[in-house]
Amino acid sequence: MTGEPHLLTPELRAALAGAMLDLVDDLTSTMFCVKNDEGRYVAVNATFVHRAGKRSRREVLGRTAAQLFVPELAERYETQDRAVVESGRPLHHELELISARGGRPRWFLTNKVPLRHDGRVVGLASLSQDVGADAVDDPAMTSLTRIVDHIAAHIDRPIRVPELAEVAGCSVDTLERRVRRVFHRSPGQLVLTTRIDLATALLRESDLPLAEIADRCGFYDQAAFTRTFARLTGRTPAQFRRAHLR
Repeated sequence: MTGEPHLLTPELRAALAGAMLDLVDDLTSTMFCVKNDEGRYVAVNATFVHRAGKRSRREVLGRTAAQLFVPELAERYETQDRAVVESGRPLHHELELISARGGRPRWFLTNKVPLRHDGRVVGLASLSQDVGADAVDDPAMTSLTRIVDHIAAHIDRPIRVPELAEVAGCSVDTLERRVRRVFHRSPGQLVLTTRIDLATALLRESDLPLAEIADRCGFYDQAAFTRTFARLTGRTPAQFRRAHLR
């Protein structure tokens, strides 16, 4: 959120938690869950229950991913979860297959954020949006996972769209269509938001100089980083860091 923190009062924060759980229960194509730091589900929406192949929340709550989903996929989810909890960093735009035991796999776009209490990560919350691809071997989906991994691995340098098309094994026009269909943005915007996501995490977690953060996130210089960050978040990096510290 880009608003100033003092606008979200303690009273609103307290009221928000229950209201959000009610709201996510109405999401018909998005799986929502909260897991504790032991990897057990403590809250899920109705869509999660359905995609897990269960009939009620009672069959899901208290269980782990390994007890609900295909083993090789569950191992991937749990590795992601450990990374989020141990590092305190969110996970964005993870394109992955989700399949319950005995169910049909589908492609989802997943975001996970750590949950903190008294400065300690106590769990995570996750949203997984169904992107509608049923086949495990869908070449469009597997090519997008490659470009997401490529962006993350090379985020500290310029990344051009033709380079991403080559990684995906398709034309620039085809890549544009695939990325917009799944991520609802252009390939260039996907690169940019990945840079901003990393910068946001570094501003929250470290005292690195802004120039170094700019360099790690692949911006030309600190001035370009500041302009872009302010345009997309409504605050300069320095303002964002001060607000977080408060």
